[in-house]
Amino acid sequence: MDDKLGELALAERQHATRCLLQHPMLSAGGAFAEQFGLVRKHAESLREWFAHHANWELQVTSDLARLRKTPPDSSDGTRPARDSRTDAPFTRSRYVLLCLALATLERSERQITLGRLAEEIQGFFKADPELEQAGMIFDLQSVDQRRNLVQIIRFLLEHGALRRIQGEEDAFLKNERSDALYNINRSVLSGMLAVRRGPSMIQNIAFRERLAAIVEEPLPETDDGRNRRLRVRLMRRLLDDPILYYEDLEPDERVYLDSQRVFILRHIHAATGMASEVRKEGIALLDQRGDMTDLGLPEEGTDGHLALLVAEFLANMLRRDESALCGVAVLREHVAQLIEVHRKHWRKDVTEPGADRLLMESTIDRLVALRLVRRTSEAIKPLPAIARFALGNLSKPETAEEESSPQ
Repeated sequence: MDDKLGELALAERQHATRCLLQHPMLSAGGAFAEQFGLVRKHAESLREWFAHHANWELQVTSDLARLRKTPPDSSDGTRPARDSRTDAPFTRSRYVLLCLALATLERSERQITLGRLAEEIQGFFKADPELEQAGMIFDLQSVDQRRNLVQIIRFLLEHGALRRIQGEEDAFLKNERSDALYNINRSVLSGMLAVRRGPSMIQNIAFRERLAAIVEEPLPETDDGRNRRLRVRLMRRLLDDPILYYEDLEPDERVYLDSQRVFILRHIHAATGMASEVRKEGIALLDQRGDMTDLGLPEEGTDGHLALLVAEFLANMLRRDESALCGVAVLREHVAQLIEVHRKHWRKDVTEPGADRLLMESTIDRLVALRLVRRTSEAIKPLPAIARFALGNLSKPETAEEESSPQ
């Protein structure tokens, strides 16, 4: 009986860990209410694990669980917020609207109407000419602009920052005079930003330096501090990225990983249940249960099928030449040929003028996000992991090393 209870507790902790990695903000009344309950149940052990291994803070209250993740690469734009209905990634304009909406809600009372929120955002635009100079506009007479705001509202509803009391966003989309009423959840609102320092506290430096400053995590310049910094960086990359390539590591990171690889991977497996695949080029963690995968290959539909066919095309190039590069024009021509072959089975708009370019761009974005290719200004470089999509080209994984003690 004790063994079964222990197995159940382990399975619950692993499920909760995986859910937090995929959805760092969970609310009691949200889509992952069951998982939120598991996080609350195992909050202490989860909090200790994330703090020790990834230096991420886990905050758990009666209605909110927030894992304050810091990405391993702040310049990585391959995981945008997405509209839940269309799966369309947030544009720059939508991110601006989200920030302005959060600023409005922060200084609002317990409730707010959609119309009042829109008016406050308009006030920000009027008060700050730099927004217009940066190419940002917000005009409620435009259906597209109202649609952008509605997507922000839905994002906040899904994350529990707002709760609809009356009205519908779709009515506002059709008529700017339509309205809706929301309750504001301040505990969720306060957890939206995962930063170490408030952005307003960082002044007069360039954007990338400012971005680095708001997530800076000072550690002592001792041997223990340096080893912890290395372990944290590697842990974050393994937990967040689909593939870690050795060539992308700094020399000290590679040395540390070589000596501590088995120890690190066993801790990740114990916490998440994910198995690791170690090859000469790098390491991939395998999401065998599928609940941590936000972007897969293969996937159903036109985009998923095309991505698989393009991956096989690039993998075959890599098989012939390890330093292969595929020109953008060559890849676009190949996509056009695939459209001709599969047009009867793919969605209708693939034959519209310019569709081959749009499909090529979205496919490249998908493969870049999966760490299967790297894009340069004029070419696409297939990366080693893409070889798994070429038939008969799977190399044998390396055998595990003997476990070493943690540094």
